[in-house]
Amino acid sequence: MTRTIGRSTRGAASAVVLVVTALAAGLVVYQFGGSHEVESRILAAEPRHTVPLARLRAQHAALKQHLASQAPTGAYIVVDTARNRLYVKRREAVLLNAVVSTGSGTILDHPDQPERRWVFDTPRGAFAVQSKLVNPAWVKPDWAFLEEGRAIPARAAERVETGILGEYAFGFGNGYFIHGTLYTRLLGRNVTHGCIRLNDDDLRTVNQLADIGTPLIIF
Repeated sequence: MTRTIGRSTRGAASAVVLVVTALAAGLVVYQFGGSHEVESRILAAEPRHTVPLARLRAQHAALKQHLASQAPTGAYIVVDTARNRLYVKRREAVLLNAVVSTGSGTILDHPDQPERRWVFDTPRGAFAVQSKLVNPAWVKPDWAFLEEGRAIPARAAERVETGILGEYAFGFGNGYFIHGTLYTRLLGRNVTHGCIRLNDDDLRTVNQLADIGTPLIIF
């Protein structure tokens, strides 16, 4: 979870529920795959006259076509937080398959204010790229100082830290970003405060492929 400052271009996030539908298509295909092995098992379990196989195939083909028509026509981003992978896809083509770091899931309580608690999870759901920052600076929140055992500064300028988020940062709401990292040795692990970290090369590729409004699915 990160606040940043930098040169930003913002726009209205496009509807991304279509990507969820597109991902669902993969599940449908998997569950209704028409292999001969699956068909033979169905036929062995039920009398032949009770299994309208031709109709099932037709329904599956129609559903697959409908779901495919709902998928984004441009690039979209998918993040698997369990495997710590980020994919940039266009239809079924995988344009980038990258190792990332995502939220640790740890909890930090304010030592003097019990009602204040931070849970460092990467949010799951359908989002879109809302901002693109170049050479971003990190505006450190209260929890960053508490985590280090330091007093929270009174001056805003003391919160700004540069050079640790990489060349680009892609905001997707509520202070969460896809950005670079100095800790590349930790990529592939759940160690962040909620943001999604990439190495420099993969971050540049995302910058080339993604723009304001690019759909983002995190699961």
